Amino acid sequence: MPFITTDDGTEIFYKDWGTGQPLVFHHGWPLSADDWDAQMLFFLGQGYRVIAHDRRGHGRSTQTAEGNEMNTYAADVAALAKHLDLRDAVHIGHSTGGGEVARYVARHGEPDGRVAKAVLIGAVPPLMLKTEANPGGLPLEVFDGFRAALAANRAQFYRDVPAGPFYGFNRDGAQVSQGVIDNWWRQGMQGGAKAHYDCIKAFSETDFTEDLKAITVPTLVLHGDDDQIVPIDDSARLSAPLLKNGTLKIHPGLPHGMCTTHADVINADLLAFIKG
Repeated sequence: MPFITTDDGTEIFYKDWGTGQPLVFHHGWPLSADDWDAQMLFFLGQGYRVIAHDRRGHGRSTQTAEGNEMNTYAADVAALAKHLDLRDAVHIGHSTGGGEVARYVARHGEPDGRVAKAVLIGAVPPLMLKTEANPGGLPLEVFDGFRAALAANRAQFYRDVPAGPFYGFNRDGAQVSQGVIDNWWRQGMQGGAKAHYDCIKAFSETDFTEDLKAITVPTLVLHGDDDQIVPIDDSARLSAPLLKNGTLKIHPGLPHGMCTTHADVINADLLAFIKG
């Protein structure tokens, strides 16, 4: 399996399929590159080179005790992009991966001339945590609850999240897929508990405001208005105006995990944006 080794000795697993313009997919917490199967297969069939990595501490990458924060996540992506010599790439991030995209593009990708476009899907920027400067955010107690549930019984927590709010399976009339729930659990349990615990702070307390302001490449912001994990009013509606070249598209009724539950819709959006 392909890996790169970062400066601190962490091994980062990645997939790299096909040829053509590179599309780089950044997964959410606590998942892995496998969460992008529906997109990787679709865009490979459209003639693109598709790349996805397991963030440090996630999936098949090293279960790190240190470096589980956004600056290091972005530096890991920069190391991968340099290793693969990616040019004219489109970076697509979901949830926590959207934060990773924002920081990577702003601090590494654009300055190195490697990025053509970016996409933030159900993404955590600009800031999830409620603060004096961000009164509409979620209170710290919400994220403390995540940490407590992970520490007490990670295996059960990783059943409850996909079975409920992540995919909107807790909504009346939802078409529940046990396979999707099991696959979420499989990906989550493959990663490291310490890294996942630390990543809760990374995705909830990192302020991406300045990153968004620094990005100049065309950026698509996609969000479902029934997102129960990353509320749209605290994220996409605030992020889009901060981007110099941003476009906001909202899907009524779609959940946080819409890349899986509504892959045909999201893939069409992405293809139109990439080609546009």
